Amino acid sequence: MQRDRLYLLRPGFEDPAYPGQTFYCWHCALLEGVLASFPELATRLAIERIAWPRPRHPVVELVGEENQALPLLILADGETSPHQTGTYEGRAFISDKDKILAALAQRHGFPDPHP
Repeated sequence: MQRDRLYLLRPGFEDPAYPGQTFYCWHCALLEGVLASFPELATRLAIERIAWPRPRHPVVELVGEENQALPLLILADGETSPHQTGTYEGRAFISDKDKILAALAQRHGFPDPHP
């Protein structure tokens, strides 16, 4: 059975536009916190942490160069979601952190964020 795939940026990256500084993606960090809080639910996903520089080849191959912003949840083949933000070659994906959180709740049993 194929699983939904969650792509996150590896923390501790450098951006040449800001020499001498190290960064993390706060949207990815938020999702990392949710995954760490519910490790048994996280096993339902295929999670890949990739490097910051573009092009992000593992993502580009699946959803195209124009959709490589992270975090990104790519739904299992043939699956759709009311939260999806796009499709690429028939593959549905979600690229908005709040919609990813909603999909994790709906599709994988994670609790909802408190309003």
